[in-house]
Amino acid sequence: MSNESETEVDEETADEEEQAEGLQKGDVVKLAYTARTVDGGQLVDTTDEEVAEDDGIDTEQQEFGPRTIVLGENHIFPDVEQDIYGKEVGDEGDVTVAAADAFGEYDEEEVRTVSKDKIPEDDRYPGAHVDIEGEHGHVETIIGGRARVDFNHPLAGEDVEYDYEILEEVTDREEKAQGIIQMMLDMELDVWFETDSVEEEQLVETDDDEDEESEPEYETVEVEKETLYIEATPQLTMNQQWMMGKQQIAQQLTQLLDIDRIIVQEEIGGGGMGMPGMMGGMGGAGGADIEEALEDADVDAEEIVEEIEGAEE
Repeated sequence: MSNESETEVDEETADEEEQAEGLQKGDVVKLAYTARTVDGGQLVDTTDEEVAEDDGIDTEQQEFGPRTIVLGENHIFPDVEQDIYGKEVGDEGDVTVAAADAFGEYDEEEVRTVSKDKIPEDDRYPGAHVDIEGEHGHVETIIGGRARVDFNHPLAGEDVEYDYEILEEVTDREEKAQGIIQMMLDMELDVWFETDSVEEEQLVETDDDEDEESEPEYETVEVEKETLYIEATPQLTMNQQWMMGKQQIAQQLTQLLDIDRIIVQEEIGGGGMGMPGMMGGMGGAGGADIEEALEDADVDAEEIVEEIEGAEE
C-alpha cells in the first residue's frame, strides 16, 4: 500500500516539474502575432507592417514590431496565454478565441435609441463613432429627433484566430522596464536602475510592559531603495494615459519589476540640472536652490533680467 502511495506522489511531483518547464506566469516575452476574425478574416491586430499595409491600414499613424508582454497580466487574451505556458522561445501557436472571451457576445439590448441632441452635430450620420454618457458606440440610423446607436464593441460576436511566434524572453531589467512602459503608454523612454540610500522615520519598538498609552517614538534610519528612474519627455507629460493613470502605472511597474520606488527625472535645458519627482507626486528644485546654483556659477540674476529687458526694447 505504501509503495502505491509513493508511486502516486512521485507521479504528481513529475507532473508538477513538467508543468513548470518552459515559459510561465510572470515571464516577459516578445511576441510577433496577427489576429483576424474567423468569419470574414477581418484584421484585428498585427505586429507585421506588411500585413497591415496589405489590409489597407495607414501604417504611418502607428508603429509596428514585436510586442513585449508580461504573461499572466492580461496583456493578451487569456486563451493565448494558456497556449504559451510551457513553450519555449521560437515556438509558434495558432489559437481560436471564442467571441465571449474576445470582445464579448453581441447583445441586442446594447442597441438603444437616444435623443440626437446627445450626439455632436458633426457626428449625426450613420456609421459615426460617438461617446455618449461615458459609453462608446456607433450610429446606425437617425430619424427625426431620435438616433439608433449600437453600443456593442465593433467586433462583438466574432471569434478571433490568433497566430503568434515567441521571439524572445526578456530578462535584462532595463529592457524589461522599457518594454512594459511601451506596452502601457505606446512610447519609448530612457530608463535606468539605481540603489539609493534614503532616510526614513521608523517606529521604535518598545517592551510590552511599558505604558501602552505613551506616545510612539520614531527614529531616523538610513535604508536602501531599489529605484527605477524614468527620463521625462514632453511626449510623456502630454500622454493621456500617463496623465490619467500615473499612480496605477507606478503600482504595476513596482510590482512587475520588484522595486521599491519610481522616480521620473526631467532635464531642463542643456546644463544637466534635473528635476526629479516621484510618480504621482512631482517634486523638484525650489527657488532658493536655483538662486544658490546661480551664485555658485557666479551669475548675477538681476543683470541677466536687465539684459533681456533691454534686448526686448
